[in-house]
Amino acid sequence: MAEKIQIGDKWYVSATSARTEESPQVLKHDETFVLFDRFGDMQALGVSEEGLYHEDTRYLSHQELMIDGVRPLYLGSNVKEDNSLLIIELMNPDLTDGGEVRVSKGLLHIFRAKLLWQGACYEHIRLTNHGREPVSVHIAIAFDADFLDLFQVRGMKRERHGERLPSQLGKADVALRYQGLDGRARSTRLHFDPTPDRLGERLAAYDVHLDPKQERHLYCTVHCEGEGHALPRDGVDYDSALRQTNATRSAARQAHCVIETSNPLVNLWVDRSVSDLAMLTTSLPTGQYPYAGVPWYSTTFGRDGILTARQCLWLNPSLARGVLAFLAQTQATEEDPARDAEPGKILHEARKCEMARTGEIPFERYYGTVDATPLFVALAGAYHQRTGDTEFIRGIWPQVKLALEWIDHYGDADGDGFVEYARRSKEGLLQQGWKDSHDSIFHSDGELAEAPIALCEVQAYVYEAKQLAADLARHLGEAALSKQLLDDAVKLKHRFEQQFWCEEIGTYAIALDGHKQQCKVPSSNAGHALWTGIASAQHAARIAEGMLRPEFYCGFGIRTIAADQSRYNPMSYHNGSVWPHDNALIAAGMAHYGHTAQAMEVFSGLFEASLYFDQHRLPELFCGFPRRPSEGPTLYPVACSPQAWAAAAVFGMLQGCLGLGFHAGKTEISFRSPRLPTFIQWMKIRNLSIRGQSVDLLLQRYENNVGIEVMRKQGNVEIVVAI
Repeated sequence: MAEKIQIGDKWYVSATSARTEESPQVLKHDETFVLFDRFGDMQALGVSEEGLYHEDTRYLSHQELMIDGVRPLYLGSNVKEDNSLLIIELMNPDLTDGGEVRVSKGLLHIFRAKLLWQGACYEHIRLTNHGREPVSVHIAIAFDADFLDLFQVRGMKRERHGERLPSQLGKADVALRYQGLDGRARSTRLHFDPTPDRLGERLAAYDVHLDPKQERHLYCTVHCEGEGHALPRDGVDYDSALRQTNATRSAARQAHCVIETSNPLVNLWVDRSVSDLAMLTTSLPTGQYPYAGVPWYSTTFGRDGILTARQCLWLNPSLARGVLAFLAQTQATEEDPARDAEPGKILHEARKCEMARTGEIPFERYYGTVDATPLFVALAGAYHQRTGDTEFIRGIWPQVKLALEWIDHYGDADGDGFVEYARRSKEGLLQQGWKDSHDSIFHSDGELAEAPIALCEVQAYVYEAKQLAADLARHLGEAALSKQLLDDAVKLKHRFEQQFWCEEIGTYAIALDGHKQQCKVPSSNAGHALWTGIASAQHAARIAEGMLRPEFYCGFGIRTIAADQSRYNPMSYHNGSVWPHDNALIAAGMAHYGHTAQAMEVFSGLFEASLYFDQHRLPELFCGFPRRPSEGPTLYPVACSPQAWAAAAVFGMLQGCLGLGFHAGKTEISFRSPRLPTFIQWMKIRNLSIRGQSVDLLLQRYENNVGIEVMRKQGNVEIVVAI
């Protein structure tokens, strides 16, 4: 169970015991997600995070199907490949009466199907009598709602709570109600069809009689309702919700690029990643936004959304547009130390839950991230290169320029040319890079670094941001600004080499502390310097080689820090674990500098890791233990799964190894020294589009290169290959 989160020290999820359900079944749609056990029930007792959540509030904490007062026997359960539907199959146990078996086990098949649509969970229950005699049983559905805030589920204690209001009971409906401390009323409305034989405030019951081979169908819909988000329910039943969700997902798939390879196991990984990204992506008024992960981070995160969109940019540019639009709209415009906000700064995290609205946690709109701002600028530049969508960029250009001003002024408060962070909020994050656990930035002897801290990878992000912003400024007619940004990038690269390279450890220091002293720790952060191009070619070669030595590379991926460091722990969140998105950025950086063989080794490690995870789904992170023969990676106990930037990792690595780039102005798709790993002999990319035109490509692997054949071309797309 998640233990009490230490305010002012760390906000990531810790654990004191194992989950009751090691692999909960997950569904998500927009602002709603649900975690079921394998029976399709939710038992939010003790250590369990199971339940139905909407806007970070648990609207249903208990739901259990019983037959004659006992739980059915489990046959199997799985989520459909497109994440649209959870299917559970059960059967009856021996049902007794007065010590005699009245119904033998296995005569009744119980089929359950569940889906989420527009803030409601729809369930279909089908009972079938496979026996030769009539059967009468009692079917009961128990339910309850605790209306806990997600941060309470994570382990936070509250001194005060809202008020549980009297339930409202109808013939076929029950409304469980809660008045929050934020002044908002919330209710969980359960609707049953047909009308139950008995319905109370916590239980719906049916007396079911089935002749041989006869079926009976029951439906239960759980609506999450509250002030400001009363959700449509009239005329929407299970069947119509299923049709609508299938139609929506089908339309989304047809609009995007499709990847197929020679390896069925790679296809499973790719298809799972596509489905997970589709499930995590939420429709906001500003466009599509990939929520970070389920269960703890099912909301808008700046850094996560940007890096997810960046890795998927070549497949689906609309995701980047949605991310840019939302982050431009929510950009900080004034100083607010309580939220670590400063003019121009890009959002770290936004929450709509009760504790955020009351100020018990600082995350209603929180800006305590040092890297989201340069990453936002870089995404805007990369999006324009990919799409040529100058009008959209013109619309967010004021926000891009304000972000650049933040980098130069608030980000570099002491004027030394590097962007640093120091927490201003007493309750905010102590560490404000992507490794944001409290002990992630330290010196070689294990002593924690003092703020303000200049992270290695943040300078790399700033370098790329200024280069890409210079290109945007040129397109928008601001030649002087374009030149200034390019000059700034050149100077930053020179300073970075001087101040961050550490010959003693053979890589860039993870950070400079508040005294401008190097934190001489070999870390995966240095690999991000390859991803953005700030590293010198000589140093890039040493980093690429060093990342694959046993201290770094565990056999499934690159650890966050090397195993010979003082704070190394393969079971830690940031000090020895393996993060797929981190590895994907490093692999793309390796390929960028021509070290594609090393990049493909990283790619191979993550592919082999994917074979061991349930549904081929890479989690947020896994433990960094050395790989053992015939064994898979060790799970991290509270990792989010699915996680958006982990799902996007395969696409980032594919792009890097293929050297795939776009020049929208020329309607050109380019491949620079393309390579495919040994486990992919050929790959088809269908509907790869640029400026409304598209191609289908066949890529064939050879020993030292990749052959590219155009199978279909619509428009004047140019394919350029540089070997």
